[in-house]
Amino acid sequence: MKTLLLIGSLTLISHASFADINQIDAAANTMNIEQLKQISSQTFDYEKAYAEYRLAITANILGQRQLASTHLDSAQANLAQLINRENSADASALLASIYGMQIAFDSSKAATLGVKSSRLLTQAEQLDATNPRVKLVQAISAFNTPSIFGGGIDKAQTLATEAITLFEAPCESICWGHAEAYTWRGLAKQEDGDMAGAISDWQTALTVDAQYGWAKFLLSQQTAKQVSK
Repeated sequence: MKTLLLIGSLTLISHASFADINQIDAAANTMNIEQLKQISSQTFDYEKAYAEYRLAITANILGQRQLASTHLDSAQANLAQLINRENSADASALLASIYGMQIAFDSSKAATLGVKSSRLLTQAEQLDATNPRVKLVQAISAFNTPSIFGGGIDKAQTLATEAITLFEAPCESICWGHAEAYTWRGLAKQEDGDMAGAISDWQTALTVDAQYGWAKFLLSQQTAKQVSK
């Protein structure tokens, strides 16, 4: 009986997490800062950190740099506490991505946070080598790191492709990132001069998530360029 109750409890937690992640993604797609604030105030642990991470990205896009920095710091603190209690590949990967954003905000932090991010990604891969979000964050890191320092566009494409393959497995709890993996691979292809491949990936991102705002924006930019010619 205890085993059945435990399985039931874990199932409820899993479904609740899935609902929270979907809600966060929906708010981020529409750049709804107020809704992201509300979600972050009502969730805990990983979901709270993820909501604050998406809130930071949204605020930065909208030019609210201080708000972005505040929630990025909060997401970092929440994840650090979570990892101290019960580490997971997803928690380590998300914290690594947050460090990457903090470096983008302040390049003087690259020397210290870059090393921390790399260690977290290694740790995340050791915890779960089949986690697609680990590969996705590795791809993002490679995209933003010069090849001389172990990154590069080719490496970013390879890692994004590996993430896309891993995303094909069924997912029941933490499931964000599938459309994002196609979008980052498209950006890498764009940097590599393959505009047709980039557009194809962004279009595929929208077949994964029809509401994915970033892919919509990138495609609209290309449409505007074609019209202006």
